Amino acid sequence: MAEGDTDKQVRRGVARTLGTAVMALAVLGALGFWASFGFYRLNPGEAAIILRLGQYRATEVREGLHWHLPPPIETMDVANIGLVAREQFGDVNSETSRIESAMQTGDNNIVDLEFVVKYKVRDPFQSRYRIADLRETLRDGSQAAMREVVGRNSVDDVLSEKRGLIQDEAAELLQAILDRYESGIFVEGIELQEVQPPGPVRDAFDDVLAAAQDRDRKVNEAEGYANEVLPQARARAAEHVEEAIAYRDERIALATGESQRFLALLEAYRLAPDVTRQRMYLEAMEQVLPGVEKILIEPGTASVLPYLPLGSGGRPGVGSAPPAPAPAAEARP
Repeated sequence: MAEGDTDKQVRRGVARTLGTAVMALAVLGALGFWASFGFYRLNPGEAAIILRLGQYRATEVREGLHWHLPPPIETMDVANIGLVAREQFGDVNSETSRIESAMQTGDNNIVDLEFVVKYKVRDPFQSRYRIADLRETLRDGSQAAMREVVGRNSVDDVLSEKRGLIQDEAAELLQAILDRYESGIFVEGIELQEVQPPGPVRDAFDDVLAAAQDRDRKVNEAEGYANEVLPQARARAAEHVEEAIAYRDERIALATGESQRFLALLEAYRLAPDVTRQRMYLEAMEQVLPGVEKILIEPGTASVLPYLPLGSGGRPGVGSAPPAPAPAAEARP
């Protein structure tokens, strides 16, 4: 083979090799560029719904950078699952929304009711692909749940007495309805904003509510007064009981002491009657004589003038001392 033909073959081989390499690099670049469409980032409170050829594959809820097979093999839809949304129902001050806010109670009365439903997405796939119109479904279910609960209660319960229970019951019923529809919605709660009776009888209902509030206030005041007075009365009663017990114990102790003293005195009298009698007489005189006026006359003294003590009062001769007798000695038994 000629030398020129060999050079041509070598150049053609090199060209094919370079062409193949360039093609491979181009293919790899294209694949890399295509694969880059599969990267996505999730922020806090977001979830990604992954569909493979239109069929549900998975839901990714972890925040950060993720990758899935690029379109058209797999597609991705991001939904917010951390946001708590609010849906308003009724407006008691608007004539155009009276049909939505007017509800019938269990005792055949009508109330104008305004409430708010708080909810968030629990299952992104169900909320996007199971329900055609999520907001409309939520509104219809909320109206149905609230009307059913209000229809089971009286007008007084709805206006004041059981508002909290009505909110809880309506939220539970709405959640059950949405779960049956596979809506993927979690009901955070229902709040009653305004509840009013119809306009023609509103003043009468306001008077009834005011009377009920006055009643509750009086009851609370009475209970507060009772809670203040009863402990004091119980304390005074306990104090009197303790004083009575102490007085009883004191009298019992005194009586026991007196009886023991009498028994001891009786025993002494039995052993020495004369001495005991003399001692008892002297002790009695020690108690009696200090409190009375005494005149001491010596036995056998003659010419003693009679003395009549009339007491003092400023009259002549009254309270004056009698003539001094002879030295006297204390009378002895």
